[in-house]
Amino acid sequence: MTTSRQGGKTKTATRNPSRRTLLAGGAAAIAAFAVPSGGVLAAARRSVIDVHHHFLPPLFARAASANGVLNPALRGLDAARSLEEMDRNGVATAILSIPSPGAGVSGPALAPRVARDANEFAARMVADHPGRFGWCATLPLPDIASSLSELAYALDVLHADAVHLWTNYGDFWLGDARLGPLLSDLNRRRAVVYTHPTTPGCCGKLVPEIPVTVIEYGTDTARTIASLVFSGMASQYPDIRWVFSHAGGSMPALVERFTFQARALAAAGTAARILPNGVEAELQRFYYETAQSTAAPTLAALVRVARKEHILFGSDYPYRTISDGLRGLAAFGFEGDMARAIESGNAERLFKRHAGSVGATLR
Repeated sequence: MTTSRQGGKTKTATRNPSRRTLLAGGAAAIAAFAVPSGGVLAAARRSVIDVHHHFLPPLFARAASANGVLNPALRGLDAARSLEEMDRNGVATAILSIPSPGAGVSGPALAPRVARDANEFAARMVADHPGRFGWCATLPLPDIASSLSELAYALDVLHADAVHLWTNYGDFWLGDARLGPLLSDLNRRRAVVYTHPTTPGCCGKLVPEIPVTVIEYGTDTARTIASLVFSGMASQYPDIRWVFSHAGGSMPALVERFTFQARALAAAGTAARILPNGVEAELQRFYYETAQSTAAPTLAALVRVARKEHILFGSDYPYRTISDGLRGLAAFGFEGDMARAIESGNAERLFKRHAGSVGATLR
């Protein structure tokens, strides 16, 4: 923030912090993100909200096991295991979401049952452990009618905190017109929509030496952001509060290409309809969480794209430990206030009913 006086008036300008500014507060940030070696934390130490934390609904677990797609990291995952990991690392609340491949694990016929079981199971976890968990509703997409019905049940009856969407549904991404009725309802509700990448039909295992998660997940997150922005869906439904996993994937590296494309649209006369506020404004409206994305080059790019109030902490537990993410943020060198904003403050504003959980008494 800079302040200047012109003509007797004080003007204040706010901008994203530079890498030099971020690193200047390194010692304070490391203290803020210090992770204990073990044991249950005192209530005063519990101050983090983890917005990327998976859970294992029973019907999904059975279907994934039967189809041979249950990731070994998920075996034995339950509330007790999550709470132990959370308490060890100072996490007050974890926002739960279903693992890949979600409700479609056994195909479209079973998807509504898997989604309903996941939502009711998550709601029970929240009720059984007050203040410790929030959750994202699972939908049986791409079935729009069933998804609209499940959305109403999850939000109006079970009181989900957010809605979980995948970055793609096989052959289309989130800006596709087929999702228009769902996006319209989400916009009307001012819903928080958490997105997680999954393998698209086009692009699985293109590099056989590495898992699809290494390249394609980040690429597909950028792909679905581009789909929303350049279809005009992001500007058409401005009240949806989008949260993108993994620091936006490869999107920060593609911003120059996004802005170049916007200039091409302007020259063609279509930008006013699709991007009335410009590319940068749309990208800055979005929220981004930091799971598996705390390497210095990744965070340096993210803080130049995202508003500082829109960066959230995510762990991707149980695929990564919570301490991995916290140590990565500390090593980057955020200043104390920004560190506290990422670990809890920004999430408290987004998930308002969990604002009181930070520092609450251990249960």
